[in-house]
Amino acid sequence: MCEGVQADDITFVCFLSACSHAGLVDEGMCIFAPMTTVYMVSAKLEHYTCMVNLLGCAGHLQETENMMKAMPHKPHVSVWKALLSTCRIHGNVGMGEHVANQIVELADENA
Repeated sequence: MCEGVQADDITFVCFLSACSHAGLVDEGMCIFAPMTTVYMVSAKLEHYTCMVNLLGCAGHLQETENMMKAMPHKPHVSVWKALLSTCRIHGNVGMGEHVANQIVELADENA
């Protein structure tokens, strides 16, 4: 971060999204990890969605699912959809079916 500039939650969404689009997994992890402890920015749904996309696109599907299980709040349908997209990219049909079922469950709850 630049000296004297305070990063906020939107700044971190931008950083994580850029890392995701560029495939910079290590850099994204280095940004996400200290976000809450060093920069005092609470991880929100948008941050987790970026991380799921970042890890999933890089093929770290199990690590992605583990992150979702460790989230402080229940994953929203947008997070599950990001994981489903990466399952499609990597041809992981088994996990894709599980994720699709989670999306359907959430849709039923919110109907």
